[in-house]
Amino acid sequence: MIKKLVLVFIAVLAIHSYGQEGTASPYSFYGIGSLKFKGTVENRSMGGLSIYTDSIHVNLRNPASYAGQNLAVWGNESRPVKFTVGGSYTSTELESNISKDDASSSTFDYLALSIPVGKFGFGFGLLPYTAVGYKLESLTDDGENIENKFNGEGGLNKVFLGLGYQVADGLSIGVDFQYNFGNIQNSTIEYQYDNGEPVFYQSRENNRSDLSGLNLNIGLSYKTMINDKLELVSGVTYTPQSNLTSKNERSFSTIRIFASGNELELNTIETNLEALGLLETDLILPSKFSIGAGIGKPRSWFLGAEYVSEKTSNFSNDLYSSGLATYEDGSIFSLGGFYIPKYNSFSGYLKRAVYRAGMRFEKTGLILSNESIKEFGISFGVGLPVGNLFSNANLGFEIGKRGTTNSNLVQENFVNFQLSLSLNDRWFNKRKYD
Repeated sequence: MIKKLVLVFIAVLAIHSYGQEGTASPYSFYGIGSLKFKGTVENRSMGGLSIYTDSIHVNLRNPASYAGQNLAVWGNESRPVKFTVGGSYTSTELESNISKDDASSSTFDYLALSIPVGKFGFGFGLLPYTAVGYKLESLTDDGENIENKFNGEGGLNKVFLGLGYQVADGLSIGVDFQYNFGNIQNSTIEYQYDNGEPVFYQSRENNRSDLSGLNLNIGLSYKTMINDKLELVSGVTYTPQSNLTSKNERSFSTIRIFASGNELELNTIETNLEALGLLETDLILPSKFSIGAGIGKPRSWFLGAEYVSEKTSNFSNDLYSSGLATYEDGSIFSLGGFYIPKYNSFSGYLKRAVYRAGMRFEKTGLILSNESIKEFGISFGVGLPVGNLFSNANLGFEIGKRGTTNSNLVQENFVNFQLSLSLNDRWFNKRKYD
């Protein structure tokens, strides 16, 4: 077990050292950033499908997965303790009606541990939930000069503690207690010109919001054999609406901008947000509901579908409210599954691998220039056995697009690479001999 923990920490350090920027999406300008958490690599490789649960993989989107059936190959004594860590790299082509550009980002995605205790199961972990990372410029009407420059970074993280309970054979319930924390920093420069030339000194608005708050995620998982070979798998989750507390700062700086683009800050004046009633504000996190089902042959194949609905229209942020963006209810439809040629093969390593594929259609809930911002992705993946006790390394690949070039907006064409380790071990063994 020590060797496996060392492997996990090495993976975390490697991912963290490489993953300093969470996103390069211009759409992270709005709200609290772009949603980063879309499940484990196993989930994302099946189009985001999160309804499938078993005894050897952590499912971070449904806390009912912490409980479940014991493994028959171990005499039904216990389920293994499960570790998982994952990260991703994204390459994006940004396309508008007049230009194209390339961007990339890399990130640590999650770290989690699930521990079985009889009919109960506990899970805890850490994951980035949203990410802000953009550098944008708008031009004057003649297209000759920069009108505004926008920069932003930061995001929201989650640390969670979950509990699952097996109510009956195949039926489990669970709840995650989640603490959200993080900060968002952004700046805006509105360029001033004199006879077509930028003035010597410019002004920059600086904003920072430190976010924190609690919320819940409730889940149910049900599995049953519908005949001798086929199994029905279903899952439901619900996240109630909650509030984040946002402690805000705003200042204005006089700066000098050099030809290289570097900025020299000369002086700064703090804004009295308390007088404006904006020193501490509440930010609504919308409720979310998911439901899905599928059929398959245990340890051989599975095919399922899932629908997620989010009340994004209730999102609000008093500090950054503007007419640039509005919100509608968001949704995601996922279709995916996996195939294992022969899970217990001794002669063929690749026969024991898990091959995954899927697709998803997402309405993000963001509306810009009367255009609903949507996202589409096709994904593939493979789970490669490593070591013993069903541990595996998971590789994922997704291609897709977000947004549109209509109404002078930006379309993102992205390629996403994901890597995770899913490690299993036994901590609790029954004594067979006294």
